[in-house]
Amino acid sequence: MEECFRWYGTNDPVPLSHIRQAGATGIVSALHHIYDGSPWPEDQILAQKALIEAAGMRWSVVESIPVHNAIKLATTDSDRNIGWYKDTLRALGRAGISIVCYNFMPVVDWTRTDLMQPLPNGGYALRFDAVDFAAYDLFVLNRPRVEESYTEQQILDARQRFERMDEATISRIERNLIAGLPATERQFDRASFLAALAEYDGVTAEILHDNLARFLREIVPVAEEAGIRLCIHPDDPAFSLYGLPRIVSTPADVRRILAAVDSPANGITFCTGSYGTRADNDLPAMARELAPRIHFAHLRNVQREDDGSFYEADHLGGSSDLPAVILALLEEQERRINEGRADWQIPLRPDHGHLLADDIGKDRINPGYSLIGRLKGLAEIRGVMQGIATVLAHKA
Repeated sequence: MEECFRWYGTNDPVPLSHIRQAGATGIVSALHHIYDGSPWPEDQILAQKALIEAAGMRWSVVESIPVHNAIKLATTDSDRNIGWYKDTLRALGRAGISIVCYNFMPVVDWTRTDLMQPLPNGGYALRFDAVDFAAYDLFVLNRPRVEESYTEQQILDARQRFERMDEATISRIERNLIAGLPATERQFDRASFLAALAEYDGVTAEILHDNLARFLREIVPVAEEAGIRLCIHPDDPAFSLYGLPRIVSTPADVRRILAAVDSPANGITFCTGSYGTRADNDLPAMARELAPRIHFAHLRNVQREDDGSFYEADHLGGSSDLPAVILALLEEQERRINEGRADWQIPLRPDHGHLLADDIGKDRINPGYSLIGRLKGLAEIRGVMQGIATVLAHKA
């Protein structure tokens, strides 16, 4: 697979030169300063591409073109925003960038309660604590009908946790949950967050899927014409938050999305961390079933806990069988090669690395996107790929 690294542009604390030293050949990036749904200017796309190529790599994947809230809600402004999305796809196609990752999560993107969970080795991991989250949702945010989202036991546990929280702890959790993490489109304070949630009153999973299907019917033909493969990212975590519907969480969800517009241009990003937050998702089986429509892979691991909490584990640790997933993806590449496809290679990137070594204490770090933790993850993934290739070669 093509080894890639995420890069947030010229403001990223991790420069392209360090990414190249990690051994990556591809960059996953976007025009991160344009998050209002407006079309990306072609000259800015080409300028960013030139920066990446000057550093000795290629812009392999766009992650992401934000899907404006008007599209998710199918408001009267959605047609304009879909038109802008098409314009960006056409510009990317002319620039020779052929893979576009996007997500359809309402209001919040990837969500964690703790950005600095201590690890036994002295490093730090990202964590989602389900009890902390419920305590914030129930007793701080206190959104309408919040109790409907929790069992009596969850409410009791959350109340006990909340009663032990001081103001500094509440402020930290709130900042992590709603103030905006890397790659998130929107940032909120408490009042604006409640207002954003209110926009989804009455929006069920069925309605949200219908809005996604409408969006896909509009953009997939444009992607086909532009030579672009679209790949939707799963929900992170892959279950409802704040009572909001989430519709990219299970194999059944993915089958429905792929069937909405049955085209090779309508594909998925296979994120092992996101899908791995659910114990009922069999990741190797999903990878084998969905392989022909997997255009991009996020490879990471999470350690699940019984109460719904999880933290980012070592890439080869955690609750999911990452080597089995990698094997399924390599077998899919072999199938594509045998078909004679020029686009046989699946780009991957290590994701949500631990904060390690002298990255600890740096003033500027994007949580989950420090250099050394992702470098470690990429090296482990590279080792698995090489080991699989060696075994298969000996069998041949």
